[in-house]
Amino acid sequence: MTTKAQAVLDWVDERFPLTSSIKGHLTEYYAPKNFNFWYFFGSLALLVLVIQIVTGIFLVMHYKPDASLNASGVPVAFASVEYIMRDVPGGWIIRYMHSTGASAFFVVVYLHMFRGLLYGSYRKPRELIWIFGTLIFLALMAEAFMGYLLPWGQMSFWGAQVIVNLFSAIPVIGPDLSVVIRGDFVVSDATLNRFFSFHVIAVPLILIGLVVAHIVALHEVGSNNPDGVEIKKKKGADGHPLDGIPFHPYYTVKDIVGVVGFLIVFSFIVFFAPEGGGYFLEFNNFVPADPLKTPPHIAPVWYFTPFYSLLRAMVWPLLGIDAKFWGVVAMGGGVVIIAFLPWLDRSPVKSIRYRGPIYKSMLTAFVIAFFILGFLGTQPPSYAFFGVIPGAPVAQLLSLFYFLFFLTMPWWSKIDKCKPEPDRVTG
Repeated sequence: MTTKAQAVLDWVDERFPLTSSIKGHLTEYYAPKNFNFWYFFGSLALLVLVIQIVTGIFLVMHYKPDASLNASGVPVAFASVEYIMRDVPGGWIIRYMHSTGASAFFVVVYLHMFRGLLYGSYRKPRELIWIFGTLIFLALMAEAFMGYLLPWGQMSFWGAQVIVNLFSAIPVIGPDLSVVIRGDFVVSDATLNRFFSFHVIAVPLILIGLVVAHIVALHEVGSNNPDGVEIKKKKGADGHPLDGIPFHPYYTVKDIVGVVGFLIVFSFIVFFAPEGGGYFLEFNNFVPADPLKTPPHIAPVWYFTPFYSLLRAMVWPLLGIDAKFWGVVAMGGGVVIIAFLPWLDRSPVKSIRYRGPIYKSMLTAFVIAFFILGFLGTQPPSYAFFGVIPGAPVAQLLSLFYFLFFLTMPWWSKIDKCKPEPDRVTG
């Protein structure tokens, strides 16, 4: 570095912790040396967040949150999306990047959370990191739900109508709460403007704040690893972990491999299959919203469907309260219960490498149940497997297993026969 450049850097460091931040979070942040494929998804989630923010900024320049009809009898909001797709230079690729990015965000976040389940990344001393992660997931779901209404297509409109109406089942405050969420007695222009403001301003600010807190908390206690070994316990004469390496340049370079692989898949979808077979962009959403015409089957986007199945599984009133309320409780509880994993898991080891057969079997069954619940959430309630096995009872049984996986974990994780963890990482 030249003398002048060093002088400028020194001037900045006197007024802002630039060099110390770079050292603390990159060049002198020591991460375990045995990170594997599963550790790509944290950085990929950050990459997709940047893609969503940048593409969202360009979309907002041309989008109009207006549910009134234009001269052609088409809602202005829907027409503005069509204008972006057809008339704005490069608008189509920006829109497809944003819509594909929404699904990509949930793909990498689900895989990131699964890695936490594999290697016990929620265990002490990382409980707060896990809680921040769960809050990020909740904020991401709110962001996606509100953004889904903005194209003002048939599925957007009726999906919002169904989900918001669920809140009216909450005793005492439900009807008023649903009016507050909609801003009207029905999904209307007020709802569109309300969701637009939250999607563009409020929730992204919360999301960014939570991501920063998540990363700061991670770098405070250090990263977990596939062995579940705390590398800070074994340090060399220089004070650095014996089983650690600087995050930069080793993992910044390694993450580029993951980024390149992700961008290849992402670009293929954007250019060749942006609708994702009707899962990323539903075909009904290419039809303008019509309050007088209900689609034959209303289902949320694919990344909500496992929790939508939990909601639909509750068909019996309990304690004199409507089943719809218990469905809302099940849907919300299915997300919130994830935050309690650090205290539900009583295993003496963290990583699945040293767990016993019970945890491996339960986790495998949980993943299968999650996928089947997700599939059933995309189907009408009358769906039957192979035309014979009714889907509704299957969804109810799997919903019960979903919650039993967490609620019985303190028992079966404690009796599971585990191997002893090594003192050092094994590679």
